Formats: sequence, C-alpha cells, structure tokens
Amino acid sequence: MIMIDTILFDWDGTLFDSAQNAFNAFQKAFLELGLELGFDTYQRIFSPDWHKMYEALELPADQWDKADELWLLHYGNAQSPALLPGVRNALDRLVSRGAALGIVTNGDRARVSREIELLGLTNIFKVLVCGDDVARRKPHPEGLLLAMERLGKKPEVCCYVGDCPEDIEMGKRGGVVTVAIPGLYPVNTQLREAGPDVWCENIDQFLQWPALK
Repeated sequence: MIMIDTILFDWDGTLFDSAQNAFNAFQKAFLELGLELGFDTYQRIFSPDWHKMYEALELPADQWDKADELWLLHYGNAQSPALLPGVRNALDRLVSRGAALGIVTNGDRARVSREIELLGLTNIFKVLVCGDDVARRKPHPEGLLLAMERLGKKPEVCCYVGDCPEDIEMGKRGGVVTVAIPGLYPVNTQLREAGPDVWCENIDQFLQWPALK
C-alpha cells in the first residue's frame, strides 16, 4: 500500500465552521440586490463556485462583483471564526506524524488567510491556494496541481479531503486519492454520489484511515 504523506483540505465546511454564516451572508447580500433567498432555494442551487449560484438566481453578470463584496461584508460581520469539532486535535496529530498539510479552497485569500491566522493555524499548513490564486476554480484541478507543485509532491502520495461534490471531482481530475467528510453545507447526498475513494463520517474516523502516514 502506498502511504499518504500529504493531505490537502478544503476549508469551508470541511475544517472551518462557516455554513450558517455563509448562508446568512448570502441572504443579506442578495436582499440588497433585490433578490430573496430562502433556505430551500439555497439547498437546491448551492455550489462552492458562487458564480454558479449567481447564474441560478439569474443575477446579471455586471452585479457579480458587487455580490462578492456584499457577501464578504456581511460574512465579516458574523461571529468569531471556529473550527469544526475535532479538527484542531486532528490537525495536531497529523502534523506530529510528519504529514504535510495544505489548503485548496475557492474562498477569497484575504478572508481565508485571516481566519487561519485568527485560529493560530499559520504554522500548520505548508501551502494555501485560494480561488483568487487560479484562473479556473474547483472542480478544475488547477488549484490542486498548484498546491502539489509548491510542495514538490506527486499525486500518488497525496489525498484531497472535502465536503462537496466539486471537491471530489477536482481530486479525481488531479490524480489524488479523494476523501469525503460530510459537513453542514447542503450537498451531502450529492457528495456520496460523486464517488469518493474514501468516505469518513467525521475527521476522527479519517485519522484511522490505514493509508495515512
């Protein structure tokens, strides 16, 4: 068995508890743009690529940048950042085993790097690739390939851990082992249908995966 020594994570919903704050921010942002967003609609159209949501809501393309700005504004006014249960302990244990950890996310670099710093995780992650670092976001593998390049790692020793179907698709297209951990975003049914190589109910179960270093 090839051992995995590099673990690349999605951020929102996989490690970071942002689901409710993200929905609240979308709801307020769209309301300012003249659109109402109920939770049922949000569940139906949710994607980690916000632009797909804008298209689904028929938001004119010339308002997309404004929507991004409003979302960041309302999201930034939310409660203090927090990791999902068990995440900090898991990250510390993985580092103690000698694993290289990184983040590949569609999130905005300024926002994600600020959250990582506030949570005291700056030294935990060896690489951070965000949506504004690439020309093509998830599920395109550009961000994943960039992270592996920066770490000097080959796909066969890497895995990607996420909570959305796009995470699994990106990992497959990037040639790494894909690991699904269901989160609080409304995509759990589609997540299993995406066919991850490994399914874990939580991050504690992930730590027991035999392929980990």
